[in-house]
Amino acid sequence: MTEETQAKPEEQAAEPVKGQFALQRIYIKDMSFESPMAITARSQAKPAVSQDLHTLVSKVAENHFEVVLHLTITVKQEDNVAFLAEVHQAGLFQVAGLDEAQLQHTLSSTCPSILFPYAREAIDNMATRGGFPPLMLPPINFDAVFAKAMMEAKAKAEAEGAPADTDGVH
Repeated sequence: MTEETQAKPEEQAAEPVKGQFALQRIYIKDMSFESPMAITARSQAKPAVSQDLHTLVSKVAENHFEVVLHLTITVKQEDNVAFLAEVHQAGLFQVAGLDEAQLQHTLSSTCPSILFPYAREAIDNMATRGGFPPLMLPPINFDAVFAKAMMEAKAKAEAEGAPADTDGVH
């Protein structure tokens, strides 16, 4: 009786698997640290920290995507740049079986969410090795960033009189 109810291995392999997502690799593609201010010239004023963040997605093979999170931190004391740290944290992801909207969300939100803690650690490490106090960046809600980008793209398309692309930001 059990042989009748179990599918044969050949039949199981023939069925397509929906929604595959796998992290293949995480690596630093590029990083730099610049400290134009000498340590002795630092003031006691509270530093101003600014952050620039964006992602770049490229398809490298069938169902394989490279997502690169570009994170640049500029720390100023008064009007002087204390240091500038930049990291391009990258990951290779295998994504299959998703529709276009799900794929865009995964590549623009899920993947950067996975990469951000590594980029944050690299920035913190560069700051402390450069003689500065630890710089613990707060977490980022990439779902909210993606949703805002989608709304801005829709508003821009409506303003230009073109139909909005609701599948995702390209």
